[in-house]
Amino acid sequence: MSHIVQIQTEVRDPVAVSSACSRLSLPAPTQRTVRLFNGEVSGLAVELPGWRYPVVCQLASGQLQYDNYEGRWGDQAHLNRFVQIYCVEKAKLEARKAGHCINERTLQDGSILIQVQVNS
Repeated sequence: MSHIVQIQTEVRDPVAVSSACSRLSLPAPTQRTVRLFNGEVSGLAVELPGWRYPVVCQLASGQLQYDNYEGRWGDQAHLNRFVQIYCVEKAKLEARKAGHCINERTLQDGSILIQVQVNS
């Protein structure tokens, strides 16, 4: 039986953030205070390709703080891809933790199909 799930993402897992960075060949995330254009923010900083400022994952709230000046200081597609891969890595971590098998496949439109086989 298959189920379609829609997820609103909160970035809370530092292991999944690190896995997403590794999978995307990004530098390892670092815990630090970052100066964005109009202020400072602390959290797990992720450096995206071509972005003027890093994206800061505030793990306690699950929120991402960033400033890409409506795409002028960083391509939104890079952030979208990071969040997509974070979700995949988090789902895989949780499924494995529960003892389930995972099958992942990238579809032609760029979306990722994850099948979790529940072991009863």
